[in-house]
Amino acid sequence: MYNLSGALEKLKLVSTDSATDNVESCLDCMLKALANNNTEASLKIQEMGILPLLPALLRPQSSCTPKVANIIAELAKNEFMRSPCVEAGLIPPLAQLLNSSNQEVLLQTGRALGNICYDSHEGRSAVDLAGGAQIVAEHIKSLSQNTEPENEKLLTVFCGMLMNYSNDNDSLQAQLINMGVIPTLVKLLGIHSDNTALTEMCLIAFGNLAELESSKEQFASTNIAEELVRLFQKQSEHEKKEMVFEVLAPLAENDVIKLQLVEAGLVECLLEVVAQTVDGEREEDVAQLKTASDLMVLLLLGDESMQKLFEGGKGSVFQRVLSWIPSHNHQLQLAGALAIANFARNDGNCIHMVDTGIVQKLLELLDRHVEEGNVTVQHAALSALRNLAIPVVNKSKMLSAGVADVVLKFLQSEMPPVQFKLLGTLRMLIDTQAEAANQLGTNGKLVEKLVEWCEAKDHAGVMGESNRLLSALIRHSKSKEVVRTVIQGGGVKHLVTMATSEHMIMQNEALVALGLIAALDLGKPENDFVGASLVSVLHKLLSDERSAPEIKYNSMILICAVMGSEPLHKEVQSLAFIDVVSKLRAHENKTVSHQASLTEQRLTAQS
Repeated sequence: MYNLSGALEKLKLVSTDSATDNVESCLDCMLKALANNNTEASLKIQEMGILPLLPALLRPQSSCTPKVANIIAELAKNEFMRSPCVEAGLIPPLAQLLNSSNQEVLLQTGRALGNICYDSHEGRSAVDLAGGAQIVAEHIKSLSQNTEPENEKLLTVFCGMLMNYSNDNDSLQAQLINMGVIPTLVKLLGIHSDNTALTEMCLIAFGNLAELESSKEQFASTNIAEELVRLFQKQSEHEKKEMVFEVLAPLAENDVIKLQLVEAGLVECLLEVVAQTVDGEREEDVAQLKTASDLMVLLLLGDESMQKLFEGGKGSVFQRVLSWIPSHNHQLQLAGALAIANFARNDGNCIHMVDTGIVQKLLELLDRHVEEGNVTVQHAALSALRNLAIPVVNKSKMLSAGVADVVLKFLQSEMPPVQFKLLGTLRMLIDTQAEAANQLGTNGKLVEKLVEWCEAKDHAGVMGESNRLLSALIRHSKSKEVVRTVIQGGGVKHLVTMATSEHMIMQNEALVALGLIAALDLGKPENDFVGASLVSVLHKLLSDERSAPEIKYNSMILICAVMGSEPLHKEVQSLAFIDVVSKLRAHENKTVSHQASLTEQRLTAQS
């Protein structure tokens, strides 16, 4: 360290000297000390006030310049040195050096700027102000075709510099995207695919930029899909594959790129990874299996990419994914069920899948998980069944296959995501299926559980679906027995509350169900109606100008239906319903105005 102190003292004296040899020997000593113990040497250089001397030494024509830039690059490896480098005014002269034609100057300058920008807001701001990123982006573009080793080394440094400059900074990433960096980097990946360091730097840069939504359009206009798939096929090491995966995942969120990746053959690569790792016990095998199968499911979220892989239910990819469901590997079971849920996004696919026996595979999977209890697999399999149950022609087939019975086994689940999906599946199944609605609606345990979940205020989704299923059981069965089961289970008050929901569809479903309760068995729910302030709720719905025509219509139907009950009749009279209803005779919706006339007659006749 004594030598360094002497050299630094000497540098203070000779830095303005034109004798380059004196300066060079001081610089050599500094580089040696930094190589020996970077942190200690950096502190010494800072303490002795050397940083403010360096801008003057960064002269474009000087032979010392590459060494000075190298010293700055080494100093800036330390976090505590980055702000002092900015404060010493090093960025403007470094940015000027980016216009040099000397390869070594460019290399060391790129390193220095890249290290100063690393995790440093001050560094990035100063480089931004000096216009450094723009110059570097232009260099990369003009040098991109050159495959000489020295040039590839420079390109690697420049890519690294842009990466450090923009990492985790949306506005700087957007700036690079606007400069057109993405198409240039994609070209680099294709031309220099044999250069590991440069390829990795491109991948990390892609990973940064791909997180930004505005980048996806630019990526989609390049051949990034082909390049990444080609690169993926070349990799044999786990870490290298993971690097490509990390870029593929954010890019595959874009539907256009999903299709490009499918067309470029990514799916075949993923299936191969799955086949190679499914029986592996190493940590990296488990990680690769998860990444590959998750990415496969993500590709199926795009309508076009999904349909291309479905191929009318005859696609080899679709068949392979089906074979995952009976697998003993939970990750594959999960991916298989999620893939089926994604394939089941249009009626044609759903009908084909039910006709070819997929329901049985899903039920067997669920049966295995009643005991094993893997929540993610339960959730995925229920999602698939719910989607498959949407087409009307599938409902009776699925009910005959025993779907409702298997789904009911999960009523004991304490996991809200599973509760939510099982409710949605049952609701889909009974839509227009009177017999099934009657059977489920008279199942006391189910109704009891629905009433309990109608109060799950911490889980709005479960609460909403419970209410909707309760209403659906009544609406689709139109059965007195179901109505009585719901009344005995304490469900009426929840349906009244549901009528005040902010969602019109839920309001309407509740009003129709309440209308059926009143029409089928008014005596039994009378006290529940009074206790839940039904009449007051209906008055609000009719008085509220924002209520949709269907809500007003069904509210009036319900008013007429409850008039047969003495206590409810009294409440109707006390709230002056006639005033509200008579105004609705002039409603622009003809159905509403007609029902208002009928309701007014009923109210007048029974007043």
